[in-house]
Amino acid sequence: MTLRIGCIADDFTGGTDVAAAFRRAGLRTALVFGTPDAATALPPDCDAAVVALKSRSTPAAEAVADSTTAQNWLWAQGAAQIYFKYCSTFDSTAHGNIGPVSDALLDAAGATVTLHTPASPANGRTVYQGHLFVHDQLLSDSPLRHHPLNPMTDASLPRLLTPQTTHPVALIDWATVRSGPAAVRDALLTHQRNGVRHVIADALTDDDLAVLGAAALELPVVAGAAGLAEGLGHAYHATGAATPVPLPAGGRAAVLAGSCSARTLEQIAQFYAAGLPSLHLDVLAAATGRDVVTEALAWYDAQDPAAPVLIYASASPEELAAVQAQLGVAEAAAHVEELLGALAVHLVDRGVNRLLVAGGETSGAVTTALGVRAVLVGDEADPGVPWTTADTKNGTLALMLKSGNFGAPDLFTRALATPAGDR
Repeated sequence: MTLRIGCIADDFTGGTDVAAAFRRAGLRTALVFGTPDAATALPPDCDAAVVALKSRSTPAAEAVADSTTAQNWLWAQGAAQIYFKYCSTFDSTAHGNIGPVSDALLDAAGATVTLHTPASPANGRTVYQGHLFVHDQLLSDSPLRHHPLNPMTDASLPRLLTPQTTHPVALIDWATVRSGPAAVRDALLTHQRNGVRHVIADALTDDDLAVLGAAALELPVVAGAAGLAEGLGHAYHATGAATPVPLPAGGRAAVLAGSCSARTLEQIAQFYAAGLPSLHLDVLAAATGRDVVTEALAWYDAQDPAAPVLIYASASPEELAAVQAQLGVAEAAAHVEELLGALAVHLVDRGVNRLLVAGGETSGAVTTALGVRAVLVGDEADPGVPWTTADTKNGTLALMLKSGNFGAPDLFTRALATPAGDR
């Protein structure tokens, strides 16, 4: 096999999500964490390679530089098409980064038009008349409007994207999508002739995404969430299912959670209600110099080795606001990442070989602290939440990197209930 598509994801759990989508489409998929360099190697015989960056909330110039570096590396690996993966809630800072990164990737490829859609029906994200819905609510009416770093208070995708680019933005409506790939290609060509660079497409179902994937197959750069990536993957006509990825048997299991999303808070509550060991980290105490990591490890060492444990810095919107008021948004986030990254290293050294991490920034901190650069993507526990495996100095590590909003309420308990090697 040869590399068919290269993907650049704007955060680590987003990378996991899109890698799972390519795998569902039958592509053998590798996931690389952080900006790759000449020494970064892919597993053999990959159809798709995903580079997961931490560029969602970084300054636009930094996000562009990292993304174009990843693009050049993917081209060097043989990728003919580049997919820019962003969040299904279109998370972006006020001045980007979706527009600036998309434009930079298009400029580098010499391309004049791209197709966008953040639709991901499996996770309740749909687009109609250019407006993004979360289940039956407009994005701006949903709980996601309270995102701690990128609050999403507008549901109009053209209105969100237009200030981020100097190029025109247009829409392909649902009626056109339902007419099939040829109609979408014709609409793209018309927009291109009219000087439109960014074309947002409606999508309500997985069938719509399959249509869009087929229509976008020849575009040098495509942009969207994991749903469109899966549609594109199917358009490559992969043969059969991807090879199973074995997970380690035995060992201990743990959850590290930094996300403050409503779904992660539900998952924490369910884990606690199941009577499983849970510990909340005091971020304010850590900021004053208290050795919260050593305290947490002493607590961990006292737990039953047969039971999965949860250590979390997640907080309700009210609690989070209080912490941010004292520390500042950036400093509060940095403390959480530092604490959970350090804990991950100590837990793996203590024999944890199944680690579930909740939150995009948290996942970035954990994989960076562990020195994990590349993983092979395995089976999903929930849509967009697969197990992955990495080789470490302690042996094979099974990692599940979960976007804050993803997974059923019982994901933590269900994913860790059975030793991974018994699956």
